[in-house]
Amino acid sequence: MKITLGAHPDPPLDLATRPLPIALFRRSWFRIHWLTRDPMYFGRSGDNRFDAPDSEFGVLYAGKDARCAFIEVFGSATGVHFVEQSELAARGLARIAPRRPLRLVNLTGEGLARVGADARLTSGESYQAARRWALAIHDHPRKPDGIAYAARHDPSRICAALFERASAELEVTRLGPLTDPAHAALLARLLDTYKFGLV
Repeated sequence: MKITLGAHPDPPLDLATRPLPIALFRRSWFRIHWLTRDPMYFGRSGDNRFDAPDSEFGVLYAGKDARCAFIEVFGSATGVHFVEQSELAARGLARIAPRRPLRLVNLTGEGLARVGADARLTSGESYQAARRWALAIHDHPRKPDGIAYAARHDPSRICAALFERASAELEVTRLGPLTDPAHAALLARLLDTYKFGLV
């Protein structure tokens, strides 16, 4: 019997008066991007989990490491376990390095419970509530740089949704196409880790 938990609740009306579980992240982040686009891309499409509901601000998505970036881009809830060579050739890997520690609302582990949320916020099928939470967190008086959360397709990895206001604090290094020979060993490890075939 399948248990349906329903939609995640919206942020509490008094969230702005509550303390946020903010953690400092000094590390670099990784991003897989279309080669035709700048990797420093703060999207306003409204298609992604923590996008602003009405395009109030842009959001850049990145992973704690290349493994996280890979599974967030190529992971699928449909059970498809292969990736096409042409898709890899069209995408590149980039490193996003902060000039100062980033202040991210930590929605991993106990951070979810501390703000009155649960795992549906970071891994649920519906993104509507998550976008309203993103707006409430963005507008909180503490002005965090973004949100850290568990990757949907591999919860052992950490993702970041970085708000556009942090853009001046970030430096990007393009690491080349995923099909670059320099990434051959990395790509082989990624495909093996997630048991993906290459077609």
